[in-house]
Amino acid sequence: MAEGAAVEGLTLAWPWLLALAPLPWLVRRSMKPAPGGALQALRVPWFERVREGMAGTGKRPVLALVAGLAWLVLLLAAARPQWVGEIETLPITGRDLLLAVDISGSMDTQDMVLGNKPVNRLAVVKKVAGEFIQGRKGDRVGLVLFGSRAYLQTPLTFDTETTAILLEESEIGLAGRETAIGDAIGLSVKRLREDAASERVLILLTDGANTSGEVQPMQATEFAAREGLRIYTVGVGADEMMVQDFFGSRLVNPSADLDEDTLRAIAERTGGAYFRARDAEALAEIYGQLDELEPVESDQEAIRPVDELFFWPLAAAFALVLGGVMTVLLPGVRWALPRGEAGVRSNRARP
Repeated sequence: MAEGAAVEGLTLAWPWLLALAPLPWLVRRSMKPAPGGALQALRVPWFERVREGMAGTGKRPVLALVAGLAWLVLLLAAARPQWVGEIETLPITGRDLLLAVDISGSMDTQDMVLGNKPVNRLAVVKKVAGEFIQGRKGDRVGLVLFGSRAYLQTPLTFDTETTAILLEESEIGLAGRETAIGDAIGLSVKRLREDAASERVLILLTDGANTSGEVQPMQATEFAAREGLRIYTVGVGADEMMVQDFFGSRLVNPSADLDEDTLRAIAERTGGAYFRARDAEALAEIYGQLDELEPVESDQEAIRPVDELFFWPLAAAFALVLGGVMTVLLPGVRWALPRGEAGVRSNRARP
């Protein structure tokens, strides 16, 4: 929160900058005319005519006023006006929570239903996990996406809304079509061990078995257990699905490749739990259980949201300067023309 943002309403982050308001006047007062300035000045052929056009118009006081206003408004922008909102409270847990989400090719299997419409597995994960992420106020939440390889999509952050948006923007096959569960766990451990949070949790969501990567799942799990990382694993996919082929309709198991034994072993070794999500409702219930297992604490921190408003006086200063320049230049254009040409144009303008 910026300096001076103690109460709700309009405030300035750097009000001391307003003390520079008399600076142009002081500089002008301290400047002395250059000796022989009239003789040494560079002569512009049409300058005298521009000066004649400006003479007697009474614009000098107006221009001085515009310049003064522009300076004051520019100082106001530099002082950073801000709108300070009402006090908001955030729960504090000291927990770091990473979500590792499978985006391999098999996540495109349409064996789920969302809003009475058949959708693929990743669509359901985006909906349910996105709501879970946004509900973790006070936790630092990060996102790991994995396919043939694993990468960190979002580092640990309190900005749960951005994390949920980046999950929503993930695409199947972005990290390859295969599944590197071991690499996902290894990357998560590497990121979480760098922080000193009292609680470090990984939620691993996949629909298959380890088919790629440099690290085996149980090898990475041992590393996680030594670091005190708790892992909850979620297996996604329906048990039955009707498909159409050349011989007609037949019932298949779209989750035949799901390695539940390994997922269960990973959870047990790290003190977590394994869950099976066969549909959207089951996945939502699982995340509800995870909220109970890893509850958001009641301790709270008070903050005040601050909106920067400097761009408004900055735009006003620019408009004042532009208006002053146009006031000087436009009348002088007519007088800057050769006298004969200006007279011809004046005669042409007469009816």
